[in-house]
Amino acid sequence: MRYLPHTKQDIDQMLAVTGHTDLDQLFEIIPESAKTKTGLNLPDALSEWDLNAEMEELASQNAACGSYTCLMGAGSYDHHIPAIVPYLISRSEFMTAYTPYQPEVSQGTLQGIYEFQTMITALLGMDIATASHYDGGTALAECALIALHKSKKANKIAVSSLVHPAHRQIMKTYLNPSEFEMVEIPADKNGLTDVAAFKAMDGIAGVAIQSPNFFGKIEDLGSFKACADEKNCLFITSFTEALAHGLLKSPGSFGADLVAGEGQSLGMTKSFGGPGLGLLAGTKKLMRNLPGRFVGKTTDSNGQSGYVLTLATREQHIRREKASSNICSNNGLNAMTAAVYMAAAGKNGIREIARLNHDKAVYLKNALVDAGFSSVYNGAFFNEFVLKAPAGFAAKRSELAKKHNLYAGIPLESYYPDMADHYLFCATETVPRQAIDLLAKEVQ
Repeated sequence: MRYLPHTKQDIDQMLAVTGHTDLDQLFEIIPESAKTKTGLNLPDALSEWDLNAEMEELASQNAACGSYTCLMGAGSYDHHIPAIVPYLISRSEFMTAYTPYQPEVSQGTLQGIYEFQTMITALLGMDIATASHYDGGTALAECALIALHKSKKANKIAVSSLVHPAHRQIMKTYLNPSEFEMVEIPADKNGLTDVAAFKAMDGIAGVAIQSPNFFGKIEDLGSFKACADEKNCLFITSFTEALAHGLLKSPGSFGADLVAGEGQSLGMTKSFGGPGLGLLAGTKKLMRNLPGRFVGKTTDSNGQSGYVLTLATREQHIRREKASSNICSNNGLNAMTAAVYMAAAGKNGIREIARLNHDKAVYLKNALVDAGFSSVYNGAFFNEFVLKAPAGFAAKRSELAKKHNLYAGIPLESYYPDMADHYLFCATETVPRQAIDLLAKEVQ
């Protein structure tokens, strides 16, 4: 396809309407410091065939997950994706669909989102789930705003220091221009959020705890719920690995008021870190405080089942000043992907996948401890855990990537400066036993 730029006639007609004599006058509002002085220095045009070859050459320089073994997680996870998932979501009815403003021509998309909401509420044990958000970090930030806006007196949101560092940064960005404040709850010696430190805090509108936390540990959500009730603040839980709830008790069973998380594990590839899928669920009494939109089921004039946008609090649907959030959006295709994945796996399948993740991680941890790594924290974890590496592992880690296409763990020092030589490891069902045995052998 040829790219057809504006002709001189097109430009002259535009300038006649805007009242400018030439393009330089049109763009004079742009600061000189922002204008190029040497031009764009673009290469010569290529034929279609030469351009395809050039793009293939550039693509070959990327490391694709399929040819590497990845023992890293930290919010982005490798999982097997059933073939039915990409097949169904690539259909034009879903792939090209946007917000279903007109229900009479959007029943397929609306029903898909309705099923997504239903399955997410079942997975998380909550009353209602919104029809998706950008990612887990922005969904969590929206939960913080709900808690702060609902509070009559408190202006602080307490957030565990073991919530994903990127998610905490997003929350700080949200709150920075406001009168609200985010305070962090420190971790204890067991790699869990310090309940006693939270109890000592005052003026708290809500508390956010991630479980499994950034270190992979399972938090005592019941204790935080009890403390939150004493402080009369909202209890918010979050997660980065949605499949963990195939084994763990749901946040709703602990009395969570709001739940935010990342749904990338539900049928989505890592894709250079995106796109993600923000999951946000809450209790029924908070329905009208949640941002985004909800799809409901009803009947038409003929008594037939139908689906509609029951609530839509996005700025695209209602007046901007009335919207519950002016930044939230919806990842409709990602939500559809998650719905197809969960329907294909089923409740028993998700439980089996979660069990396999946990068992692989236990095997990996035991193998590395036997190879000379030090266990840092005891207690329950899902598919991630922290170990202290023996001397020389940093160099060995680079060698493993080059020699065996194996990426082993994420160094934690950049996130937690006092954790030099500590690494966060992860194992999902995609990691073969041979790769774990190879890693253990190479690091001995």
